[in-house]
Amino acid sequence: MDRRKFLKGMGLGGAAGVAAVNGFPHVWVKGGTAMAASGEIPVGVLFSQTGAVAVVESTLHDACMMAIEEINASGGVNGRMLKPFVEDPASDPATFADRANRLVRRDKVVSVFGSYTSASRQAVLPVVEGQNNLYWYPTLYEGRECSRNVMYGGAVPNQQQQEFVPWLMENFGGRFYLLGNDYVYPREENNVCRMILDDFGGEVVNEEYVPLGHDSFSSIISRIRREQPDVIFCTLVGDSDVAFQREYRAAGLDAEKMPVASLTRSEVEVRAIGGDAAAGHFSSAPYFMGHDSPENEQFVEAYLSKYGGDQVTHFVNEAAYFQVYQFKAAVEALGDVDLTPAAIRDAAIGQSLRAPQGDILIDGNLHTHLWPKIAQWQPDGQARVVVESSERVAPEPYWAYDFQTCTIAGLEEG
Repeated sequence: MDRRKFLKGMGLGGAAGVAAVNGFPHVWVKGGTAMAASGEIPVGVLFSQTGAVAVVESTLHDACMMAIEEINASGGVNGRMLKPFVEDPASDPATFADRANRLVRRDKVVSVFGSYTSASRQAVLPVVEGQNNLYWYPTLYEGRECSRNVMYGGAVPNQQQQEFVPWLMENFGGRFYLLGNDYVYPREENNVCRMILDDFGGEVVNEEYVPLGHDSFSSIISRIRREQPDVIFCTLVGDSDVAFQREYRAAGLDAEKMPVASLTRSEVEVRAIGGDAAAGHFSSAPYFMGHDSPENEQFVEAYLSKYGGDQVTHFVNEAAYFQVYQFKAAVEALGDVDLTPAAIRDAAIGQSLRAPQGDILIDGNLHTHLWPKIAQWQPDGQARVVVESSERVAPEPYWAYDFQTCTIAGLEEG
């Protein structure tokens, strides 16, 4: 990997709704659903409001619903209201598949907005591909997918790790302790981290995985204390991340000497952890709540007004929010025609949008151009950006793997 490529585009900042399916007929087409160009537009909302990752995923539900309500309040899409069908898959991948199937087959939605973990996305994928529906996934993920039925709103490894790992090595050292939950996302992200470390002369001193929802880390913290790594590279999610950081703090481990560097930790996890326990540690993400822009100010004010002043916005619920507006822009572009998931997808490609984080764009590979940032957590629970991209960064879902590229035509090899 070329170090200059790693740093391209980066610059130093300061230091450290049934559609009314009741009102018009459905038109069935081979491999999917089409709906007449009138009446309400049914969309699925599939986020866990209960279970191990509800601490994060319920906030994605809230941001998605807020965007739907804003769009309807402003007149809908080409005069048509969005009608959300809401399901709670309870943080369980098998339930995600069942509820996605219900939304697509029973409720005839033209798109599904939903999920947080890669395990849940991979459970939904066969449903939307089998029924030729369209799935709007807002979460950062490990890359290495090239589905024509998923709109990816979150960061892929080149938008999170490309600068993060070298920056950590330069500032803290190259001995990394890799820790994550035991499913596809942490394992794939840690694999990419290991590849970067190899290229830059770093090393992995240990690599451990715990089940989703795991909340006891005393033995792992003992091993960390014994190994004395330079950086804890953390891909724990939800309750596990909260429990780990609290124990880390209680064990007296010092962020200045041995920081926790996370790809998943946002303002919502930090709120659950506690600002003092998270202070000094780092995250890499395309959005933080304190981002200074008129669009973000409007987003934050609306979110806090609707859900309470003690709530926070973060880089995944920001994507859950803007993806509904990307959907709106695509449907508007189609005009007064019958809607199909495939037509919505094709109309979305190349659409740019002013999101809270900045101007974003849907690439031909159905991933999103985003604005990477590295930030350090403060005692007040907010993040101070220490490095940020001077330009939006194109998504490369196969960035770390030679000879594979996700294009508008699908995966190309060779």
